[in-house]
Amino acid sequence: MLKHVLCLSANLLFFASGAMAATADSNPGFVTKASQAYMIEASTGTVLLAKNEHQTFSPASLAKLMTVELVFDALTKGQITLDTQYPVSEYAWRTGGAPSRAATMFAALKSNVRVEDLVKGITIQGANDSCIILAEGMSGGEPAFAETMTRRARTLGMQRSIFGNSTGLPDGRSKTTAFDMVTLAVQLQQAYPDFYPYFALPDFEWNKIFQRNRNPLLGFGLGVDGLATGFAEGEGYSIVASAERNGRRLFMTLGGMASDKERTEEAKRVLEWGLGAFEIRQLFANQEVVGTASVYGGASRSVDLVAKSMVSVYIPVNNPDRLAARIVYRWPLTAPVAADREAGTLRIFAGSRLLREVPLYTKDAVEAGSLSSRAVDALLELGESLLFSWLWDKPEPT
Repeated sequence: MLKHVLCLSANLLFFASGAMAATADSNPGFVTKASQAYMIEASTGTVLLAKNEHQTFSPASLAKLMTVELVFDALTKGQITLDTQYPVSEYAWRTGGAPSRAATMFAALKSNVRVEDLVKGITIQGANDSCIILAEGMSGGEPAFAETMTRRARTLGMQRSIFGNSTGLPDGRSKTTAFDMVTLAVQLQQAYPDFYPYFALPDFEWNKIFQRNRNPLLGFGLGVDGLATGFAEGEGYSIVASAERNGRRLFMTLGGMASDKERTEEAKRVLEWGLGAFEIRQLFANQEVVGTASVYGGASRSVDLVAKSMVSVYIPVNNPDRLAARIVYRWPLTAPVAADREAGTLRIFAGSRLLREVPLYTKDAVEAGSLSSRAVDALLELGESLLFSWLWDKPEPT
């Protein structure tokens, strides 16, 4: 295992191009009050802000976004429709309805409610009764629905999230991360363009009770069009938001704020910084050769690597950090190597901060070489492996 790690790290290919030669006098050093934070720019995937992004915390009402994702997925697949109706059970009414004195759409006990109205209850009002009614209607009960939420989260890449119920009400099990919540927000906005606009509706009236959208950022002119807020006792206030301005879209999660007021002010400040202090810079054109990977036993000893789309990053307008990049791949590739094979990853950094990762593919095929060339390559590989092993095991000088 050590040998594998050493061989991998010892064979990173470093490179620079004109686009990547920019230097900076200093790091912008943006600091947020949030305990957990993660923000990316959508078109490039550039990470703008990362602070304890993999640290778990209670999702609270942010869990409702996972409930909404399951509903949107079922609608997209035709498993349910907006006109499908589900009954309001006594459990849903007592736990999430009027008697709960929490966020609710005030669905009447033993009534039937359309899926579209339940979706509005969640996206606009953060209604607990809406979530439970949907969970019971779609899965037969909330525990089964919560298990589906967690399984679905894994398929979306939310590796640290666990959901114990559909609402985010305290259960001692549920947890998420800022990274996972941004992943979920991206999914909701990009996979469901027909349904995502529900998050931006200004108000909703049900059972003759009128309520405005609970998202505090919608009225600031930032371009915010979703998603949700949360609060967990002892862990503070959190928010997941997305904003678009001048064709640039940001996704952001902040957690651990001290108050509702601080959450709103800090979210506004972070988004304004992300939308106003950066520009997009193209590094490589579509199908441009990014670097090479070593090939053993082939007619050629290397193969060009390309990205399948234009590679850009979103960087500060003033005094950007020095950009650097490296190609990471399992060394060496062994012939024959097919064309268009995913062979490595381009990692782009600003200073020490990882901005984004881009998969790289072989530009051409490399056929197996002659018997003599394969023998020479085998000897070279053995020699380099022994050298790396010796360097790894060599004692530190005293």
